[in-house]
Amino acid sequence: MSIFLLFTTITQVSAADELIPAAPQVAATSYLVIDADTGKVIVEKNAHERFPPASLTKMMTSYIVEYELNKGNISEDDLVLVSEKAWRTPGSRMFIKEGTQVKLGDLLRGIVIQSGNDASVAVAEHIAGSESAFADLMNQHAGLLGMENTHFANATGLPADGHYSSAFDLATLAKAIIQDFPDHYGIYSEKYFTYNQIRQPNRNKLLWRDHTVDGVKTGHTDEAGYCLVASAKRDGMRLISVVMGTSSEEARAQETQKLLAYAFRYYRTHKLYSGEEVLSTAKVWGGTRDEVRLGLTAPLAVTIPRGQADQLQATMDVDKVIKAPVVQGQEYGVVRVTLNDEEVVTVPLIAMENVEKGGLVKRIWHAIMLFFMGLIS
Repeated sequence: MSIFLLFTTITQVSAADELIPAAPQVAATSYLVIDADTGKVIVEKNAHERFPPASLTKMMTSYIVEYELNKGNISEDDLVLVSEKAWRTPGSRMFIKEGTQVKLGDLLRGIVIQSGNDASVAVAEHIAGSESAFADLMNQHAGLLGMENTHFANATGLPADGHYSSAFDLATLAKAIIQDFPDHYGIYSEKYFTYNQIRQPNRNKLLWRDHTVDGVKTGHTDEAGYCLVASAKRDGMRLISVVMGTSSEEARAQETQKLLAYAFRYYRTHKLYSGEEVLSTAKVWGGTRDEVRLGLTAPLAVTIPRGQADQLQATMDVDKVIKAPVVQGQEYGVVRVTLNDEEVVTVPLIAMENVEKGGLVKRIWHAIMLFFMGLIS
């Protein structure tokens, strides 16, 4: 059974607003921009290919810190003993000293804001006992997040065999950082951090140039080039962009600005239904009640080119026969959203409540009715 649904919150626009130019040319080896809420890929090139991620690796390092903080396994006030290995780690650093104890909260800022390799190793050893064990933990989290083209060999992003990621995977990780641990996300927009009387700026230049940008992380090695994962929110729409393999600090900022400007200008995210919204009722056979309410488990939104919202259509395909017992949360159909007859998204239509089996007489009577209805159809 298919039912057409109506959208009541989408406004009509003029035909002039429907003109969408080609995506900009981006001087990067790999790049991507997605909507953070819908996961819609707006622009991409080589987004699933594997490249060295450089210090974008530290996004996973900070994600695990935030994960453990959220679980209550560690605290920002924990004192972390700095090992000789952490102290000697080359590259960008927070300037922690061997044998000293540093608050975990300071190390997290040293990782995110200062891109400290020394801080990353110190945190890895504190959480997992060694950096190699922490790398194994990083790969487990990558698997859980669906990062299929990622493998970590260390916590820093320093060049290593078998250490790689993709633009799509890094956007997936950024989305998890933003959505899973919102209480910690403010760190990624902090412009400066001072430790050991050394004040260092956040390497993400867009934090100074665009007030809607609030993260996420930069990276650079000779092998990887200059990389940047950025996120910005305008008018309720959040985008995540990734550029890998650009030629300079300035280039990664400019190429990111191109992607964000294009996607914000020519695309829009429309929230169609709220979470746990009842969309329909359906007949239940052999139950204590004759109907069950059907709806969605989560909000439904779509990202489409501007000016095409009036061409969206939604249909609800409900199972022809629903028999008791009905279990809340079980799928009994789908909601299918199309744009110009092309499918945009399909989500399960689930029972919003339980319906127990009815009495014996009712169940027998309904079984007879279904039998004869089957013969007729």
